[in-house]
Amino acid sequence: MLNRIRSLFAGDDGAEPGEDALQAAAAALMVEAARTDNTISEAERDRIMAVARRHFKLSEEEAQDLLSAAVFDTEDVSPYHRYVSVIMDRCPPGQRIWIIEMLWEVAYADGVLNDLESSLLRRIGGLLHISDVERGEARKRVLARLGLPDDAGLPA
Repeated sequence: MLNRIRSLFAGDDGAEPGEDALQAAAAALMVEAARTDNTISEAERDRIMAVARRHFKLSEEEAQDLLSAAVFDTEDVSPYHRYVSVIMDRCPPGQRIWIIEMLWEVAYADGVLNDLESSLLRRIGGLLHISDVERGEARKRVLARLGLPDDAGLPA
């Protein structure tokens, strides 16, 4: 599985992007969200794994392979635009909010939202043509799912 995922990140598998490409793109964006403070904490790794397993119905090993490939692929650059393109190509407009919810979960993995995470979510939301209202509603759903207060991470 790891080789298949790496080939998706490299873009050399020769196939049309499908569900595997969406998984790779989502994982890369979650890693980018986790890495906004230049490190990926254990809580963020655990959250990425849990979100990927739940959303994509992956085994523990498959989720770990996906995370490892995403970390490797995004290590030296910030290539989130190419992953956004995959999502734009493969997901109808009304079905793109799931990636924002995944990103909110990663951003709140440590219970705190920093300015860089918030900025990244705004940028990616804009690139995915997700309105501020939809992004805010997704944030509230995630806060409820995580048991965090509605004002978590907001400026005082």
